[in-house]
Amino acid sequence: EFFSKKSDCSLFLFGSHNKKRPNNLIIGSRMFDYHVLDMIELGVEKFVSLKDVKNSKCPEGTKPMLIFAGDVFDVNEEYRRLKSLLIDFFRGPTVPSIRLAGLEYVLHFTAVDGKIYMRSYKVLLKKSGCKIPRIELEEMGPSLDLVMRRTHLASDDLYKLSLKQPKALKPKKKKNISHDVFGTTYGRIHMQKQDLSKLQTRKMKGLKKRPAEKLAEDDEATPKKPKSA
Repeated sequence: EFFSKKSDCSLFLFGSHNKKRPNNLIIGSRMFDYHVLDMIELGVEKFVSLKDVKNSKCPEGTKPMLIFAGDVFDVNEEYRRLKSLLIDFFRGPTVPSIRLAGLEYVLHFTAVDGKIYMRSYKVLLKKSGCKIPRIELEEMGPSLDLVMRRTHLASDDLYKLSLKQPKALKPKKKKNISHDVFGTTYGRIHMQKQDLSKLQTRKMKGLKKRPAEKLAEDDEATPKKPKSA
Protein backbone atom coordinates (compact mmCIF):
# COMPACT_ATOMS: atom_id res chain seq x y z
CA GLU A 1 0.00 0.00 0.00
CA PHE A 2 2.90 2.36 0.75
CA PHE A 3 4.60 1.77 -2.60
CA SER A 4 1.25 1.91 -4.37
CA LYS A 5 0.57 5.37 -2.98
CA LYS A 6 4.14 6.48 -3.66
CA SER A 7 4.07 5.32 -7.30
CA ASP A 8 0.35 6.09 -7.89
CA CYS A 9 -0.20 2.50 -9.06
CA SER A 10 -3.35 0.41 -8.51
CA LEU A 11 -2.02 -2.96 -9.75
CA PHE A 12 0.71 -5.18 -8.36
CA LEU A 13 2.08 -8.69 -8.87
CA PHE A 14 4.46 -10.26 -6.36
CA GLY A 15 6.37 -13.50 -6.94
CA SER A 16 7.98 -15.58 -4.18
CA HIS A 17 9.32 -19.08 -3.59
CA ASN A 18 9.79 -20.96 -0.32
CA LYS A 19 9.43 -24.46 1.06
CA LYS A 20 5.90 -23.98 2.37
CA ARG A 21 4.54 -22.24 -0.76
CA PRO A 22 6.77 -22.92 -3.79
CA ASN A 23 6.40 -20.94 -7.02
CA ASN A 24 3.98 -18.46 -5.53
CA LEU A 25 2.27 -15.53 -7.27
CA ILE A 26 0.25 -12.87 -5.43
CA ILE A 27 -1.89 -10.72 -7.67
CA GLY A 28 -3.64 -7.61 -6.36
CA SER A 29 -5.63 -4.87 -7.96
CA ARG A 30 -8.03 -1.97 -7.55
CA MET A 31 -6.48 0.03 -4.77
CA PHE A 32 -9.41 1.87 -3.19
CA ASP A 33 -8.42 4.93 -1.17
CA TYR A 34 -4.83 3.52 -1.24
CA HIS A 35 -5.92 0.30 0.50
CA VAL A 36 -5.86 -3.18 -1.04
CA LEU A 37 -9.32 -4.14 -2.24
CA ASP A 38 -8.74 -7.65 -3.65
CA MET A 39 -5.72 -9.94 -3.40
CA ILE A 40 -5.43 -13.55 -4.63
CA GLU A 41 -2.55 -16.01 -4.17
CA LEU A 42 -1.85 -18.45 -7.00
CA GLY A 43 0.54 -21.38 -7.21
CA VAL A 44 2.42 -22.14 -10.44
CA GLU A 45 2.46 -25.90 -11.05
CA LYS A 46 3.78 -25.85 -14.63
CA PHE A 47 5.46 -23.11 -16.62
CA VAL A 48 6.60 -22.90 -20.24
CA SER A 49 8.48 -19.74 -21.12
CA LEU A 50 8.24 -17.65 -24.27
CA LYS A 51 11.62 -18.91 -25.50
CA ASP A 52 10.68 -22.58 -25.15
CA VAL A 53 7.95 -22.31 -27.82
CA LYS A 54 9.67 -22.05 -31.21
CA ASN A 55 6.99 -20.16 -33.11
CA SER A 56 6.52 -16.63 -34.40
CA LYS A 57 5.71 -13.98 -31.81
CA CYS A 58 3.52 -10.88 -31.62
CA PRO A 59 5.01 -7.37 -31.50
CA GLU A 60 5.49 -5.80 -28.09
CA GLY A 61 2.56 -3.71 -26.90
CA THR A 62 -0.08 -5.62 -28.88
CA LYS A 63 -3.54 -5.34 -27.29
CA PRO A 64 -4.69 -8.90 -26.41
CA MET A 65 -8.08 -10.51 -26.76
CA LEU A 66 -9.15 -12.23 -23.52
CA ILE A 67 -11.15 -15.48 -23.48
CA PHE A 68 -12.42 -17.13 -20.28
CA ALA A 69 -13.70 -20.71 -20.45
CA GLY A 70 -15.43 -22.46 -17.56
CA ASP A 71 -18.70 -21.94 -15.71
CA VAL A 72 -16.84 -21.41 -12.43
CA PHE A 73 -15.80 -17.92 -13.61
CA ASP A 74 -19.49 -16.91 -13.43
CA VAL A 75 -20.64 -19.05 -10.47
CA ASN A 76 -17.90 -18.84 -7.84
CA GLU A 77 -17.28 -15.42 -6.25
CA GLU A 78 -13.51 -16.00 -5.87
CA TYR A 79 -13.13 -16.98 -9.50
CA ARG A 80 -15.34 -14.07 -10.54
CA ARG A 81 -13.00 -11.64 -8.73
CA LEU A 82 -9.97 -13.42 -10.24
CA LYS A 83 -11.46 -12.94 -13.70
CA SER A 84 -11.90 -9.23 -12.99
CA LEU A 85 -8.28 -8.99 -11.78
CA LEU A 86 -6.94 -10.69 -14.90
CA ILE A 87 -8.98 -8.38 -17.14
CA ASP A 88 -7.51 -5.35 -15.37
CA PHE A 89 -3.98 -6.71 -15.81
CA PHE A 90 -4.09 -7.74 -19.46
CA ARG A 91 -6.71 -5.59 -21.18
CA GLY A 92 -4.19 -2.94 -22.29
CA PRO A 93 -4.97 0.69 -23.10
CA THR A 94 -8.50 1.78 -23.98
CA VAL A 95 -8.74 2.54 -27.71
CA PRO A 96 -11.73 3.88 -29.70
CA SER A 97 -11.20 1.58 -32.71
CA ILE A 98 -8.92 -1.20 -33.90
CA ARG A 99 -8.22 -2.72 -37.32
CA LEU A 100 -8.70 -6.41 -38.10
CA ALA A 101 -4.98 -7.05 -38.61
CA GLY A 102 -4.30 -5.74 -35.10
CA LEU A 103 -6.27 -8.62 -33.55
CA GLU A 104 -3.34 -11.02 -33.47
CA TYR A 105 -2.90 -11.91 -29.79
CA VAL A 106 -5.17 -14.14 -27.66
CA LEU A 107 -4.93 -14.92 -23.94
CA HIS A 108 -7.05 -17.94 -23.03
CA PHE A 109 -7.92 -18.83 -19.42
CA THR A 110 -9.59 -22.16 -18.71
CA ALA A 111 -10.87 -23.12 -15.23
CA VAL A 112 -11.50 -26.84 -14.73
CA ASP A 113 -10.99 -29.30 -11.85
CA GLY A 114 -9.73 -26.61 -9.47
CA LYS A 115 -6.97 -25.40 -11.82
CA ILE A 116 -6.57 -22.39 -14.10
CA TYR A 117 -4.79 -22.98 -17.41
CA MET A 118 -3.35 -19.86 -19.01
CA ARG A 119 -2.39 -20.14 -22.69
CA SER A 120 -1.34 -17.48 -25.20
CA TYR A 121 -1.84 -17.76 -28.94
CA LYS A 122 -1.02 -15.82 -32.06
CA VAL A 123 -3.92 -15.30 -34.48
CA LEU A 124 -3.20 -16.29 -38.07
CA LEU A 125 -5.47 -14.84 -40.78
CA LYS A 126 -5.68 -17.36 -43.64
CA LYS A 127 -7.35 -17.01 -47.04
CA SER A 128 -10.89 -18.37 -47.07
CA GLY A 129 -12.13 -17.40 -50.54
CA CYS A 130 -14.44 -14.73 -49.14
CA LYS A 131 -14.21 -11.35 -47.40
CA ILE A 132 -13.96 -12.85 -43.89
CA PRO A 133 -10.60 -14.61 -43.36
CA ARG A 134 -10.18 -18.07 -41.86
CA ILE A 135 -8.83 -17.95 -38.29
CA GLU A 136 -6.15 -20.26 -36.90
CA LEU A 137 -4.51 -20.12 -33.47
CA GLU A 138 -0.82 -20.88 -33.02
CA GLU A 139 0.58 -21.26 -29.49
CA MET A 140 3.46 -18.90 -28.87
CA GLY A 141 3.91 -19.00 -25.07
CA PRO A 142 4.15 -18.45 -22.22
CA SER A 143 1.79 -20.99 -20.68
CA LEU A 144 1.03 -21.55 -16.99
CA ASP A 145 -0.91 -24.11 -14.96
CA LEU A 146 -2.17 -22.28 -11.87
CA VAL A 147 -3.97 -23.32 -8.71
CA MET A 148 -5.76 -20.95 -6.33
CA ARG A 149 -4.33 -20.96 -2.79
CA ARG A 150 -5.41 -18.06 -0.58
CA THR A 151 -7.72 -15.10 -1.17
CA HIS A 152 -8.26 -11.74 0.50
CA LEU A 153 -11.41 -10.18 -0.96
CA ALA A 154 -13.19 -6.98 -0.04
CA SER A 155 -16.62 -7.14 1.56
CA ASP A 156 -19.69 -6.67 -0.62
CA ASP A 157 -20.41 -3.21 0.84
CA LEU A 158 -16.85 -1.99 0.27
CA TYR A 159 -16.80 -3.50 -3.21
CA LYS A 160 -20.03 -1.68 -4.16
CA LEU A 161 -18.64 1.55 -2.70
CA SER A 162 -15.50 1.24 -4.83
CA LEU A 163 -17.62 0.83 -7.96
CA LYS A 164 -19.62 3.98 -7.26
CA GLN A 165 -19.05 6.62 -9.91
CA PRO A 166 -18.91 10.31 -8.90
CA LYS A 167 -21.71 12.49 -10.23
CA ALA A 168 -19.23 14.78 -11.97
CA LEU A 169 -17.99 11.89 -14.16
CA LYS A 170 -21.44 10.63 -15.12
CA PRO A 171 -22.47 11.70 -18.62
CA LYS A 172 -25.39 14.12 -18.60
CA LYS A 173 -28.53 12.82 -20.22
CA LYS A 174 -29.52 14.86 -23.25
CA LYS A 175 -33.26 15.35 -23.63
CA ASN A 176 -35.20 14.94 -26.88
CA ILE A 177 -32.31 13.06 -28.57
CA SER A 178 -32.67 9.51 -29.85
CA HIS A 179 -30.69 7.07 -32.01
CA ASP A 180 -31.90 4.46 -34.45
CA VAL A 181 -30.38 1.03 -35.13
CA PHE A 182 -28.02 2.49 -37.75
CA GLY A 183 -26.52 5.02 -35.33
CA THR A 184 -28.28 8.07 -36.80
CA THR A 185 -29.00 10.81 -34.25
CA TYR A 186 -32.44 12.42 -34.18
CA GLY A 187 -33.28 15.59 -32.25
CA ARG A 188 -36.70 16.99 -31.37
CA ILE A 189 -37.14 20.77 -31.39
CA HIS A 190 -40.13 22.55 -29.78
CA MET A 191 -41.07 25.83 -31.51
CA GLN A 192 -43.95 28.27 -31.47
CA LYS A 193 -46.51 28.29 -34.28
CA GLN A 194 -45.23 30.30 -37.21
CA ASP A 195 -47.03 32.40 -39.81
CA LEU A 196 -45.64 31.08 -43.08
CA SER A 197 -47.04 34.03 -45.05
CA LYS A 198 -44.48 36.27 -43.37
CA LEU A 199 -41.60 33.87 -43.94
CA GLN A 200 -38.63 35.59 -45.58
CA THR A 201 -37.50 33.62 -48.61
CA ARG A 202 -34.30 33.94 -50.57
CA LYS A 203 -34.12 37.09 -52.69
CA MET A 204 -33.49 36.49 -56.38
CA LYS A 205 -33.70 38.79 -59.37
CA GLY A 206 -35.86 36.29 -61.22
CA LEU A 207 -38.48 36.36 -58.45
CA LYS A 208 -38.90 40.14 -58.43
CA LYS A 209 -42.38 41.33 -59.30
CA ARG A 210 -42.92 43.42 -62.37
CA PRO A 211 -44.40 46.96 -62.08
CA ALA A 212 -47.67 45.80 -63.64
CA GLU A 213 -48.03 43.02 -61.05
CA LYS A 214 -47.31 45.44 -58.19
CA LEU A 215 -49.95 47.86 -59.55
CA ALA A 216 -52.50 45.06 -59.79
CA GLU A 217 -51.85 44.01 -56.19
CA ASP A 218 -52.19 47.60 -54.96
CA ASP A 219 -55.52 47.94 -56.78
CA GLU A 220 -56.82 44.75 -55.15
CA ALA A 221 -55.63 45.85 -51.70
CA THR A 222 -57.30 49.34 -51.78
CA PRO A 223 -61.13 49.19 -51.43
CA LYS A 224 -63.10 50.80 -54.20
CA LYS A 225 -65.12 53.93 -53.27
CA PRO A 226 -68.84 53.72 -54.01
CA LYS A 227 -70.05 56.06 -56.73
CA SER A 228 -72.15 58.98 -55.48
CA ALA A 229 -75.62 59.35 -56.96
